Amino acid sequence: MSLTNAQATATLLDASDEAILREIFGGRVAFGASIAPFTSWKVGGPADALAVVEHEDELAAAMQLCFKQKLPWFVLGSGSNVLVGDGGIRGIVFRLGGAFAEIAARVEGEEVLVDAGASAGMAALTAKAASLGALGIGSLAGIPGTVGGSLRMNAGTDREMGDFVRSVWVQSPSKPQPHAITVQYYYRHTTLARDAVVSRVTLAFECGDVKAVRDEMQARLVKRKSTQPIAMPNAGSCFRNPEGDHAARLIEAAGAKGWREGGAEVSPLHANFINNIGGATAQDVATLLAKVRRAVHDQFGVELQPEVHLIGVFIDGEHEKS
Repeated sequence: MSLTNAQATATLLDASDEAILREIFGGRVAFGASIAPFTSWKVGGPADALAVVEHEDELAAAMQLCFKQKLPWFVLGSGSNVLVGDGGIRGIVFRLGGAFAEIAARVEGEEVLVDAGASAGMAALTAKAASLGALGIGSLAGIPGTVGGSLRMNAGTDREMGDFVRSVWVQSPSKPQPHAITVQYYYRHTTLARDAVVSRVTLAFECGDVKAVRDEMQARLVKRKSTQPIAMPNAGSCFRNPEGDHAARLIEAAGAKGWREGGAEVSPLHANFINNIGGATAQDVATLLAKVRRAVHDQFGVELQPEVHLIGVFIDGEHEKS
């Protein structure tokens, strides 16, 4: 919807909300802080409040505040699958740290079990699992972001996150204490409710030879590095692969490889990536996403589905939209 400049930037928090957040988080909450440093595209405006949550009790207290005050909120992982608008995010943005970043792996019988908090990095998880010979872990190697975000979007390659999930614990404003739930997994999405915050996950793998598993994972990482612009600020694949085809092939065939909008560029290395080549805004990226999608539709009749989630207030010329 269209918003006036004042509406788009006005905080939704009052003094009592800010006082409660300071009581819960102390120095780990900031007001009006930029989101850009915490996203892989390095773009995005300020949040009304940005809080670092270190354990489940803190998250429960914050969820209760959001429920009682009807405050909007958003959990930001590594920011690798979101595009945050230049107008920022109204309400509270939570970044999970502390206990949420912990990983513990063990061998039980013929299985490798990995317990991970939602903000644990996928790189750390795959390395730890591979060190115990977890078969299939290579299919998750090189995936950017956190465990929670990867689970929510069912990330993967030839195999997906959901193939290995044993249990999932979540919290929400209406049920703030951690509780186990059953999740169904589909291509790049799950049945996780929008208001469910993943707090921890257990993954299970068959045991294999440690050296073979490590070698296979390393080979996948080398291939990924040679075919994807992983050193550039981007959000990974922007569009889901349509059935029986690849988004990158369609985008390249549409002639969009190398297209630019401001500081955003369709990667010359992999057409399904959009890079921030310097000074890009969220609106640059959003505009380029729309142009690419339209070009593929006009030439091939295929409606590409975004893999990236647009969050917050977007500035379009002199208008602001949320």
